Amino acid sequence: MSRRRTALAAAAVTAVVLTVPAMAGCSAVDRTLDCAGTAVSVARSVDDLQQAVSDAGEDPAQAKQALDRIDKNLAAISEETDDGDIAESVSRLQKAADSVRSDVEAGRTPRTGPVTDAADELTQVCTPG
Repeated sequence: MSRRRTALAAAAVTAVVLTVPAMAGCSAVDRTLDCAGTAVSVARSVDDLQQAVSDAGEDPAQAKQALDRIDKNLAAISEETDDGDIAESVSRLQKAADSVRSDVEAGRTPRTGPVTDAADELTQVCTPG
């Protein structure tokens, strides 16, 4: 995910935060905001991962650190929601991140496209309406 796509995701989440109806229940609003905010963190971690993968020859530990941040953010989303669509998106992103981790640990060049796609999907699922 490019820095521009990360910025666009952050802008989309900000729009959600500003337009969540006041009549919605507090718990629903809180859950949406938590998911959206964490999705932005995931997007930033994915951006970091792509940069780390491009530099993996120099420092493979950076890719592992970015993957650890993704794992932490996904765990936070999983704990915050019981929404089936969000859980499915988290699962897809986790599988894609696990694949990248396996490639990094085996010394192969990982494919980050599936991670980016899954992160984009998660951002969309966390953005209601």
